[in-house]
Amino acid sequence: MRREVSVKALGLLSGGLDSTLAVKLMLEQGVEVETVNFVTPFCLCGRKGCDAINVASKFHVKLKRVFLDDEYLKMLGKPKHGYGKNMNPCIDCRILMLKKAKRYAKQIGADFIFTGEVLDERPMSQHRRAMETIEEESGLKGKILRPLSAKCLPETDAEKRGLIKREKLLNMKGRSRKRQIELAKSYGLSDYPCPAGGCLLTDRDFAAKVRDLFKYKKDIRLKDISLLRIGRHFRLGPNKIIVGRNEDENMLLLSLRAPNDHYFEVPDCGSPITILQGRKSSEAIRTAASLTARYSDARTESVKVAYGTDRLSETLNVTPLADEHVDRLRIASK
Repeated sequence: MRREVSVKALGLLSGGLDSTLAVKLMLEQGVEVETVNFVTPFCLCGRKGCDAINVASKFHVKLKRVFLDDEYLKMLGKPKHGYGKNMNPCIDCRILMLKKAKRYAKQIGADFIFTGEVLDERPMSQHRRAMETIEEESGLKGKILRPLSAKCLPETDAEKRGLIKREKLLNMKGRSRKRQIELAKSYGLSDYPCPAGGCLLTDRDFAAKVRDLFKYKKDIRLKDISLLRIGRHFRLGPNKIIVGRNEDENMLLLSLRAPNDHYFEVPDCGSPITILQGRKSSEAIRTAASLTARYSDARTESVKVAYGTDRLSETLNVTPLADEHVDRLRIASK
């Protein structure tokens, strides 16, 4: 065994329980560990911080955060290996991350890459065939160590070279997290994050909004994705209408709207901010105004709604949209 020579590894650290345990297993074998955390526009942890930062600090390992924006959105529009149950391109996502991890591992002189993946835990990307595809297309065939499931998988180059003791690796398999939770307890880890990861693309209703966005818009930007997280979303042909749900969302809608977007508000009344995207036909303007009235505090049959682009320079009297029409326009999973 080559243990007198220092061994260095790069770990993909999401901050979830599996990747946390993988880091711990590598440290127990005396491996020098550095980690990388990939952040997509759909991570539930957001861009300002996540559990990966806390885990890296707890274990005193270096963490590099990599933000996947335009490149990720381009892949999401047409992933080679398709989507999961909703809009999640899990295999293509993993390939993209590992390609970048491969380059970074070379920069820091890492001997191998490891992940917290568990065989058959996730239906799309963690079965044997998917893992093999991901390794081949990321240029890492036989080079990704998965400490939690290593004994269920072929030996990796790191094991064959004696960089890692295979007998100290595990044979976890399946969707149950019982063994991970027990292992965490044995390590004295009680404040670990939720065992499952978090990606908005796996949420059925959010995926419907993403699918709608890609259907009607060609040049998708990060701002478009940010808007998907805010408000109630409606579709009227080529027009997208977003209605704020509270004061914070109203302010965000105003800050994120495009210069040519109309915005709407009911004056002198508790009111949402509504933005209208797309060609401003009279039907679209009236519908956006009626939706604004519907979600305002106005309780009259005819509601005065102000609207405009630079300022609320126009007004329109409308009837609040009836619930059945609201439901028909709402962007949601079918």
